[in-house]
Amino acid sequence: MTAVNPPVAGRELSNPPSDGISNLRFSNHSDHLLVSSWDKSVRLYDASANVLRGEFMHGGPVLDCCFHDDSSGFSASVDNTVRRLVFSYGKEDILGRHDAPVRCVEYSYAAGQVITGSWDKTLKCWDPRGASGQERTLVGTYAQPERVYSLSLVGNRLVVATAGRHVNVYDLRNMSQPEQRRESSLKYQTRCVRCYPNGTGFALSSVEGRVAMEFFDLSEASQAKKYAFKCHRKSEAGRDIVYPVNAIAFHPIYGTFATGGCDGYVNVWDGNNKKRLYQYSKYPTSIAALSFSRDGRLLAVASSYTYEEGEKPHEPDAIFVRSVNEVEVKPKPKVYPNPPT
Repeated sequence: MTAVNPPVAGRELSNPPSDGISNLRFSNHSDHLLVSSWDKSVRLYDASANVLRGEFMHGGPVLDCCFHDDSSGFSASVDNTVRRLVFSYGKEDILGRHDAPVRCVEYSYAAGQVITGSWDKTLKCWDPRGASGQERTLVGTYAQPERVYSLSLVGNRLVVATAGRHVNVYDLRNMSQPEQRRESSLKYQTRCVRCYPNGTGFALSSVEGRVAMEFFDLSEASQAKKYAFKCHRKSEAGRDIVYPVNAIAFHPIYGTFATGGCDGYVNVWDGNNKKRLYQYSKYPTSIAALSFSRDGRLLAVASSYTYEEGEKPHEPDAIFVRSVNEVEVKPKPKVYPNPPT
């Protein structure tokens, strides 16, 4: 009997969303995967078993989702609501509202708070332990320079990327004002920001096929380490075709990271050694989101057209879960020409 090799793209999850996938995230406790979509749903899958465990519908498209614990999470919707979703009991409630669509949601284990960013140009912090209702759960509202496009947390640090290429860095223990106000070092609109797992900085991607590697420490020595690189591009007939970089996901063990672009490719990078480690075979359409499982053994890939070229026929929205081989994500040791004797 011949061995059946897993499909090159990874295993495709059954019962995918019926419209664009806005985000997907693995749980910190298991191989559960939370997925938000423009079809107004948030779905919970067991990625290993390929089973849809539950689904909640919203009043509008859902732009982001995150876990609270293994069977509950939070969602950010175009209907301006922030919701808590408890899959184990099939119940939901509204934590609160923004004045415009909610673009991002994160749960901080350090602060025990939900943090949301909206196109109403504010950041809001919520205490989910408060009883339902906006007055009881809202901890604070913090004005931002522009519409919030991406958020990322590491420990007590929060990085907020907005329209207009602004980047604000906060300490969650003192949200009264940003610890740092920065401007993106990339010339074009920010698509995604993700903090390094070791807490020393963040990676930021743009619509123009670039990623910037940044550091929190403002000393000259640390700032000298920052750099940016081109990716998700191709040359055709002597001209560069450049694609948005929609997604960044860090490997939890090795600190290397994957990027996903509108070219349908997922690349894995070693940021410290400034090298590409791996490129996976091309996916059917744009990569909308990426997430590594808690142990780094699985990578979830959302292959989902992001309308960067407007309305056009496109491949169906799909979620692929691939097994990660160490060779794809582990930094290669530096080879010195003359090893020390």
